[in-house]
Amino acid sequence: MRVAPMNSRFLDACRRRPTDVRPVWFMRQAGRYMKQYRDLRSKHSILEICKRPDLAAAVTLQPVEALDVDAAIIFADLLLPVEPMGLKLEFISGEGPSIDNPVRTSHDVDTLSISNTDELAYVGEAIQIVARALGGKVPVIGFVGAPFTLASYMIEGGPSRTFLRTKQLMYRDEVLWRRLMGKIVDVLGPFALMQVGAGARAIQVFDSWVGALGPDDYVRYVAPYSRALIERIRSSSVPVIHFGTGAAGFFKELHAAGGDVMGVDWRINIDQAWMDISYRSAVQGNLDPAVLFAPLPELKARVHELLKRTGTRPGHIFNLGHGILPETPVDNVKAVVQIVRDFRP
Repeated sequence: MRVAPMNSRFLDACRRRPTDVRPVWFMRQAGRYMKQYRDLRSKHSILEICKRPDLAAAVTLQPVEALDVDAAIIFADLLLPVEPMGLKLEFISGEGPSIDNPVRTSHDVDTLSISNTDELAYVGEAIQIVARALGGKVPVIGFVGAPFTLASYMIEGGPSRTFLRTKQLMYRDEVLWRRLMGKIVDVLGPFALMQVGAGARAIQVFDSWVGALGPDDYVRYVAPYSRALIERIRSSSVPVIHFGTGAAGFFKELHAAGGDVMGVDWRINIDQAWMDISYRSAVQGNLDPAVLFAPLPELKARVHELLKRTGTRPGHIFNLGHGILPETPVDNVKAVVQIVRDFRP
């Protein structure tokens, strides 16, 4: 499957081609900071919105229309693939995702299915609706969780501060760990390619919890599977954005696992991160989401500083260093888009 080219400053930047102005979009640009989304969430659960293509598409399109960003990212959740694998997922108010039957034993890994990814077709349907509605105005970004992040949720049963169960399994039984990670890649690969087939023009791989690891453990236990997943996605000819949170201490190792674009969180200066990988990929990021709460003059100064750090080299996509926080003022997000658009080096 190869995707026909599309004119887009976002996609040009992914390929390190010159653009008229810096492309900009935001992680979690569809979310609780927008009133339209809060109104919808008052009537529907997160899983309901994800599984109803009409609702997921509506939420995806809201920020594109309100903010005039250069890409739409499909509204979904990175844990959706655990359901066709045989796990019971729910979202508990105030606590987040919970898996009732976490993966702890060899038998648990044996019983995980890798053949039911067609159950995720609702994500593809939502992408099709969004792509039709946009009519080529801006591209749609699909996404998957990275293998380590998915594995940690599956083992812990939800979010964790220490990731102790995950690391215990990793250290105690490396063969079992590798079987689990292989199965996860076998699910995430087809899921990502299905999104491309539905109209996604780029895929972001989110390694939300990779910062729980040290560099050596990342290279030994995780990098081979991230690399395998990214290579599968790249076979479709769409660019892959590889974003790891808290990975400033091993950014080069993260880059070695692959990615046409490396997402950079706010814990490292983006010019340093780019230099560390010898400019071999595009970069995306990395304004601290909390800066969106600053007074406008300070906000403008911070955005300008970031844009100056990345200079005139093609291949920078403006974004945050993580997702938009729920309490963020919408007007400040709109202001950032305009500041980026107006910037001239």
